[in-house]
Amino acid sequence: MPKVTHPAAQKGDFLVDYEEKVFEDVKAEPGEKALVTFHTVAFEGSIGFVNLLQATRLQRKGFETSILLYGPGVTLGVKRGFPKLGDEAFPGHQNFNNQITKFIAEGGKVYACRFALQALYGHGEGALIEGIRPINPLDVLDIVLLHRKQGAFILDTWTL
Repeated sequence: MPKVTHPAAQKGDFLVDYEEKVFEDVKAEPGEKALVTFHTVAFEGSIGFVNLLQATRLQRKGFETSILLYGPGVTLGVKRGFPKLGDEAFPGHQNFNNQITKFIAEGGKVYACRFALQALYGHGEGALIEGIRPINPLDVLDIVLLHRKQGAFILDTWTL
């Protein structure tokens, strides 16, 4: 049987070359926009949080960036906590709230479908994180079409 002679990895070791960047660091041209849509349930996978990070990165690259929460995506935008709102019941429990709050503070816009909020998930507008703008369900398609007309980069986030 082969014997492993390489020492075990230790805390602080690097297992990959994290410094090499293969592609140029793309920045937005003046006036460029981006839209990130979310039709995904909070905590049902990593895509919701990962693309919140991508939206923040787009904003920092100079894109005028908006987030659309619709269908189950509105679950990313509600206030949460346990036992009280704002309390972190477990590590990472406030990831969505914290990232959305940071995104808004850095100039990003967040919209949430009123139909999904009330009819699907039983929340009122007061359940939304401060700074999220509730919109009519008919606006869900129109925000996408407006961004398309403006030549925006659109990143759709879906899980089933």
